[in-house]
Amino acid sequence: MEHEQPPTVHDHAAPNDHAAPSHGHGHGHGHGHGHDEPGSARRRPARWARISHALTPHSHDTVDRIDTALRTSTLGLRTVAWSFAVLAVTAVGQLAVVAVSGSVALLGDTIHNAADALTAVPLAAAFWLGRRPASRRYTYGLGRAEDLAGVVVVLVIGTSAVLAGYQAIHRLLHPQPITHLWVVAAAGLLGFAGNEAVARLRIGVGRRIGSAALVADGVHARTDGFTSLAVLAGAIGVALGFPVADPLIGLAIAVMILLVARDAARDVLRRLMDAVDPAAVALAQRAAAAVPGVRTTDQLRMRWIGHELHAELAAGVDPELTVEQAHRLAHDVEHALVHAVPRLTNAVVHVEPAALAAAAHNTLAHHR
Repeated sequence: MEHEQPPTVHDHAAPNDHAAPSHGHGHGHGHGHGHDEPGSARRRPARWARISHALTPHSHDTVDRIDTALRTSTLGLRTVAWSFAVLAVTAVGQLAVVAVSGSVALLGDTIHNAADALTAVPLAAAFWLGRRPASRRYTYGLGRAEDLAGVVVVLVIGTSAVLAGYQAIHRLLHPQPITHLWVVAAAGLLGFAGNEAVARLRIGVGRRIGSAALVADGVHARTDGFTSLAVLAGAIGVALGFPVADPLIGLAIAVMILLVARDAARDVLRRLMDAVDPAAVALAQRAAAAVPGVRTTDQLRMRWIGHELHAELAAGVDPELTVEQAHRLAHDVEHALVHAVPRLTNAVVHVEPAALAAAAHNTLAHHR
């Protein structure tokens, strides 16, 4: 795979490419502005902020976009590593109890937790690939690997539901005695604690960096925690003289996992189909329209690439503007979008005369 970095996408064409202000100016400048941490300029007086903005080197090149991706990917990798460690320790502890008690239910939960730990492999691979710079073959980078990892996670969730259901039905048809019930119950609590800790970590970080795959895996870990509680409930039921309680609860948990698999599959497939939150689209539209000098906004498109949001927009402006003025206005729109929309790291702004933009919009509306 090539590793050569493509030229910075400023679209600063030669003068003959901008013979008239009606020509569009594409602005695909990546920004390193964090959305979770308030910038220092926001705490300063407006006049000083403008002076600082003019004098300080800005993130108008691919380097800053890569820097942002590295920070979020590093956080994702660290989260996956901690998740793997917690689930591995949980599975090893449960396996020791299985060796003492001979509990088939706990053995199933142990295998399940071990499999969940292994979901860290595709997630880690996705975050690692997302750190690689764009190349001439993969001009947008490899952020889409996260979506593929999300598909793997959904398949693991579905498979877990099938296995849990099979084990529950098998135990209904072929009951097996369990010894050391209180030790088994403690191991069930250990499984719940480990999965809940992993769920909180994955979901929190996944939402922070915008990774659908990491959130899906976190939801999966949370449902697995309830699966571990089923072991506890089954042990209590057996201790009270109801041996059928364990497989019945296990069957109910299998149905719950299937419902979670459905929701996770919906989220991951939407991401694969370039779905975005309509509220984010409306926010971007308002932010662009609020920029002084923008008369119309049209053809707004947004999509996720890994855990980074990208946007394209056509802005209608005064036809009398010079090329330089239109170029600066496009920068203003770009800045407004990046600062207004969470996790938006790249905006391509096409500038066109307002009259042309309105005519194109009317023509499109007429054809629809």
